Amino acid sequence: MMNSKLFLAVLAMVCAEEAFSFLLNQYPLHASCKTKWDWPSTACADVVSALEAQIAKWNNTECGSGEKCGYGLTSKTSTQLQAKHVTPVKHYVDDLTFTFKPEGGGSGCQVDGYSTSETWYAVLDYSTNYCNLHNLITGAGLDKVSGYSEQTSDSICTQFSSANCEKY
Repeated sequence: MMNSKLFLAVLAMVCAEEAFSFLLNQYPLHASCKTKWDWPSTACADVVSALEAQIAKWNNTECGSGEKCGYGLTSKTSTQLQAKHVTPVKHYVDDLTFTFKPEGGGSGCQVDGYSTSETWYAVLDYSTNYCNLHNLITGAGLDKVSGYSEQTSDSICTQFSSANCEKY
């Protein structure tokens, strides 16, 4: 009887280690998302303005559906916007950073986006960190600008490939 309990305990530990190893190889260690966007013919000042306006527009607690609310600007410099997003149901807090790099003599803009959960133990996030960033880009209409491109992947953006940003 004791040997079977020990066997089951060891088996459970091996299975948990395999599952955790799989997650570590597929996603970042902590629930977060890194994304790069490029607007080859849009100045960074225009991208900053659009994002800042969208954060202000969604700086409320009433979402209707999804999580397109709860945003707040925390700081702004000439090269960076920082914001927070508070999820409406569970009130989880995520930190967002947008870093702007002018291209093409200032006529274009590349942006590095980063969203990370403040919850220290968060590993999976149902794509929330990706959607925090994506929703601001699409809400501001920046995804419709000529030449727009986005680069990210599951290895740097938790659960990116299963994202449903209409829900989050």
